[in-house]
Amino acid sequence: MAEQQTREAEENGVSGCMSTVIPGWFSEINPMWPGEAHSLKVEKILFQEKSDYQDVMVFQSASYGKVLVLDGVIQLTERDECAYQEMITHLPLCSIPNPKKVLVIGGGDGGVLREVARHSSVEQIDICEIDKMVVDVSKQFFPDVAIGYEDPRVNLHIGDGVAFMKNAPEGTYDAVIVDSSDPIGPAQELFEKPFFGSVARALRPGGVVSTQAESIWLHMHIIEDIVSNCRQIFKGSVNYAWTTVPTYPSGVIGFMLCSTEGPPVDFKHPVNPIDDANESSCQANRPLKPLKFYNSEIHSAAFCLPSFAKKVIEAKAK
Repeated sequence: MAEQQTREAEENGVSGCMSTVIPGWFSEINPMWPGEAHSLKVEKILFQEKSDYQDVMVFQSASYGKVLVLDGVIQLTERDECAYQEMITHLPLCSIPNPKKVLVIGGGDGGVLREVARHSSVEQIDICEIDKMVVDVSKQFFPDVAIGYEDPRVNLHIGDGVAFMKNAPEGTYDAVIVDSSDPIGPAQELFEKPFFGSVARALRPGGVVSTQAESIWLHMHIIEDIVSNCRQIFKGSVNYAWTTVPTYPSGVIGFMLCSTEGPPVDFKHPVNPIDDANESSCQANRPLKPLKFYNSEIHSAAFCLPSFAKKVIEAKAK
């Protein structure tokens, strides 16, 4: 069965991300993490097509549920997506009182929308995703993730996130969450200084941004540049946090948490905790499931860095 599915994968054009050493296993081979690859056993390939921007694949894994893969890189699995979606969302939103307007750049799977929707104070949730296929595939194969799209506060814009940010009115948003893939291909501009400048302009005074910021084990050189750019652009607080996601390269992923000049933001001590009332605030047709990963203790702990990373990041953040 495994060999048959590998042959089918090769016929469908996905041989580049299927291990040639162990048939029937997906191996995440990428120049951003040379010399290593995480592998998952494939039970069945559910979807594989090329969009206008990237290769999109969904497969059923043996141990992590369904898996979404873009250009050969795992974006989420049903088992561990909570660790990423909940942290990239609640680290910023729980750090400011009563966020009302939130913008999501990327995040076409809808998981960040699902988490933003837990906050009852939020009145408007805009999302700009470049690839409509990602949205459609997520709704089809990951309904518990894409449930965020069912909330009437959500406004979906299909288009380029960089252009959307440039055109956003000044001081519009309380929070911007940049749920991007790695800084190659469609997402490259989302890691550059002009984009961060557009984000800062679109935020109100004391507004916050949370952006995917790679792995301290693999990408310290990229993180150094991101921290340096953010320190020049955001005149409030600049912090780096991290979380564990087993199916991401090295098993960890980081976030830049920054605020604009204005009311001070102390990201390490949440002031807007998620409670039972907030958790049921989503206005989708189906109730949200309880949080699996985020809590106030792990919020504060996320900013505790190992010494090697702390030294580099603190030097760049000054």
